[in-house]
Amino acid sequence: MTDRPGKPASRQQVYTLLVQVGRKQGDGLPEGATGAALMVYASGVDEAEAVRETVAVLKQADLAPLDVTGYGTLEERIAQGHDIDEDERGMMARALDENAVVVAQLTPFFSEA
Repeated sequence: MTDRPGKPASRQQVYTLLVQVGRKQGDGLPEGATGAALMVYASGVDEAEAVRETVAVLKQADLAPLDVTGYGTLEERIAQGHDIDEDERGMMARALDENAVVVAQLTPFFSEA
């Protein structure tokens, strides 16, 4: 890929996203779950691109994304006082190196009924 003169090179960053998903046939969520929350690290030139890519990947995986909350880049999270351990930093680095969406954690939701 070559840069065009006068246009700055885009810089990929990794964004931390919390995605809530609903149920969909074939989604692979546990029986009885009403949905789930996924902690995701996704690369993009901006947060909007990271969200779009994440939603597209989750839909391809037969999940039904309902809501996405962004928590920013590593630098933004550090500035906010978040404690980020080495495992989390490693997953972020992987997302950046592979230009990928990495699902770090999936927590299913169950109805209290």
